[in-house]
Amino acid sequence: MGVNRRPSAIRVEIGALVLDGFHADPAHVSAAFERELVRLVRQHGVPLAANGAVTVTALTGLPPLPAGLSARRLGQELARAVHEGLSGHGEVTP
Repeated sequence: MGVNRRPSAIRVEIGALVLDGFHADPAHVSAAFERELVRLVRQHGVPLAANGAVTVTALTGLPPLPAGLSARRLGQELARAVHEGLSGHGEVTP
């Protein structure tokens, strides 16, 4: 009988967020991104790491984001796109 256990800690490290074509305050985007990504990871975990630690160099093939979003909304949508990539959607470069 297998034991379904969640990891005691999940660490997601983002080296840099590069936002070309957006006019939102980077500090506010970053704060909203972090809050939303933490929420999503707590709620859904990181499916790509279900079998143990995984390192991802890049996520590509994620949906485009509209340029006119507020900083808060841009951070949230960006976090959702990144979490989708960490859930196995898009292309992952190990």
